[in-house]
Amino acid sequence: MTNLSLDFKKMVELLLKQKPEIKAEQIRELIDEKKSKVGAGYLTDQGALFLVAADLGISFESVPKLRSEIKDLYIGAKEVNIIARVMNIYPIRKFIKKDTNEEIINRTLTIYDKETGIKVKLWDNNQVNIPDELGLQPGDLIKISRCNVKSGFDNRPVINLGSNGNIELVDSDDHSIPNIDSMTITVDDVKESQDNMIIIGNINSNPRISEFNNIRGELSKSLQMQISNQTGTRSLRVIIWNVDDKKIPKVFNIGATVRLIGVRIKPGNLQYGNGDLEIHGDEGTVLQFPGLQTEVEVMPLRVISIGNETGKGNISCLAVNKSSKFLSVVIDSMLMNNEITSDTMIECVPSRIFGNSITLSKEDSYIRIIDNDPSFPTLSNFESKIRDIQALENPYVIEAIVLHAPNMTEVNTRGGLIPMTDTLLGDDTGEIRLVGWRDQSSSINKLNVGDRIKVIGATGNNGRDGKIELTLKPYSSIIKIS
Repeated sequence: MTNLSLDFKKMVELLLKQKPEIKAEQIRELIDEKKSKVGAGYLTDQGALFLVAADLGISFESVPKLRSEIKDLYIGAKEVNIIARVMNIYPIRKFIKKDTNEEIINRTLTIYDKETGIKVKLWDNNQVNIPDELGLQPGDLIKISRCNVKSGFDNRPVINLGSNGNIELVDSDDHSIPNIDSMTITVDDVKESQDNMIIIGNINSNPRISEFNNIRGELSKSLQMQISNQTGTRSLRVIIWNVDDKKIPKVFNIGATVRLIGVRIKPGNLQYGNGDLEIHGDEGTVLQFPGLQTEVEVMPLRVISIGNETGKGNISCLAVNKSSKFLSVVIDSMLMNNEITSDTMIECVPSRIFGNSITLSKEDSYIRIIDNDPSFPTLSNFESKIRDIQALENPYVIEAIVLHAPNMTEVNTRGGLIPMTDTLLGDDTGEIRLVGWRDQSSSINKLNVGDRIKVIGATGNNGRDGKIELTLKPYSSIIKIS
């Protein structure tokens, strides 16, 4: 391939030939001016020279079309040929043009070479299916031909591939473009804000899926978790936005190794984390789990608490396995029956296992009541005294007396006003505040001074006054003792 620096020299010679009144020194000054004022760090000398030539009314059509590198691309470039590796493949997106009511479909790829990455937009009906037809995977080497470069929403260059463009797999490997393995960094390597990163780490918190409204006003889901380094001395918050939960493994255990392909590193938010950098992905991010994955197996459990309905057709429960491990179990209401109560033994095949959280859905789960297994721990094995409660995630079981009439208030949060009820409990070792938010608020409202109760599945945390308090969870329950 012709050396790019030689191409640049030819371009300068062509410009001087067409504009003999301009000196080479002036061209250098014009290039530097474009790079400082327009390029914002994205322009090479060659890219800036194209813009300078355009200002002077000069065309480089006579310069042969050569293979470009991503760093050389500039907004307005046409008939570009580029070889790069695939990082992300986004799902096909459909939308309606407001002015014509025409349905438009597009798809995005992220590609990278030895120095940087760029997004590729596929607009034609035939083009959006190319990734599937070629079976493209992260790390594949591809050649993109006859594409144009336009401005993206962030004013960065974006490759547009229309009906005349083409994508093809490249058989011969190009060792100048690093593969996925050599691009992968660890949690300890995360130092600053960056885009198009590949990070590997160990899951060290319960992954959870939450619903939110995306920028298009559509109901979407996010996956949140923490990943750490090998020693567990550094942990980073991970949020994958617009995630397709059908593509997430059914078994997602704490301690598993995960590689996140195509994420960006952002400054952390102290409100939600420890202030360290955060890892953000989206629907194009690929989650890989090196090594064999655990298959979902039949699980015997003892249900120790049945909480409230979630409002989405599910009931939150708390269970323990034979090893006395607490598990948050969300059961589809269609699978529940009146025979499942606190202390019931069940056998189930979960739809999903996220760390200590289990989901049982009517579509692909199995559940049945089994005979009591005396080798399983019972509720009494987990009872604690108030003096033993600490600010830990593990649920507590305590027996106590209500010392104060419940107090209900409405608290103004980012999500609006929500109810919160608290009361004071006591046993022979001390007193503690019990708090219930939202649906759990009503459970405390039903209590009276002097009631002897058993609180199952509340967690300890630091209260506003610095004292330890108990907070009810969706799976928590309160039983009055006669």
